[in-house]
Amino acid sequence: MKDQIDELTLLLLYLTSFTDDYGLGEGQRSWKGYPFESLNELNENKYIVGSKRSKSVHLTEDGIKQAQELMKKYNIENEK
Repeated sequence: MKDQIDELTLLLLYLTSFTDDYGLGEGQRSWKGYPFESLNELNENKYIVGSKRSKSVHLTEDGIKQAQELMKKYNIENEK
């Protein structure tokens, strides 16, 4: 069950993400109102990066690709 929670957390981060210019270019960012255990796991898998003090995280290229694969897995249409 934990794996599914992590997958769905990544998918929600992606679906609620927005484009943000963080000074070095643009990146996908999302608010991190999700379980810390899942966020820590996604960070360890290098799908997201961000400071523990920040209220949002950046989605990495690998995180975006994985989220797009999860959209296919869960039959969710991409509206981004």
